[in-house]
Amino acid sequence: MKRIDLGEVPYLETIEDMRGWVEQRQNGLIEDRLVLLTHPPTITYGARTPPAELPGHGDIPVIPVDRGGQATYHGPGQLVGYLVIDLHRRGPGDIVRWLENGLITALDSLGFTLIRRDTPPGGQSLVGVWTPDHRKIASIGMRIRRGVTSHGFSLNIDPDLSVYQSFVACGMPDVPMTALTELTGDVPSESTVRDAVAAALDAV
Repeated sequence: MKRIDLGEVPYLETIEDMRGWVEQRQNGLIEDRLVLLTHPPTITYGARTPPAELPGHGDIPVIPVDRGGQATYHGPGQLVGYLVIDLHRRGPGDIVRWLENGLITALDSLGFTLIRRDTPPGGQSLVGVWTPDHRKIASIGMRIRRGVTSHGFSLNIDPDLSVYQSFVACGMPDVPMTALTELTGDVPSESTVRDAVAAALDAV
């Protein structure tokens, strides 16, 4: 899987680029890729997000997207990863579990103990990465077109967590969002987190 590192890129610009990457992967013109970057402050939401869960006002753009999942925040202090992968015979559940386990492995290598949670039958989706006391630190939302994935994950390193108070994150009004900076006084650099995530996703 090819790793591509970018800096801060406007959200809509990246989404347009990703459409091209997906089409190229579907046609065998590029290999699987992991794109690591950050975005300016942006709130995005999937098609099933109730309007009442979105912010009523504010300066942060609110953008509808064609991925799974509910509303989430992207901004400085957060690592975003987009995965353009040919699934072959793997199913959508397999790729989500692989990504959850990869992020957990990466953060474990940096000294953080985190977990994945199984969604109960008929219950609310618990996709993502969590602290043992059930605070959410990484969100995952993906889409599959003609066997190729798009979108991916957002991992909170040291973002402005107060933004999450302006909307319902991930459709879970009672779930607190957290960040690595809240779990330790010695937060690894973004470049260190990028390296750990890229290495873990290649190994898992």
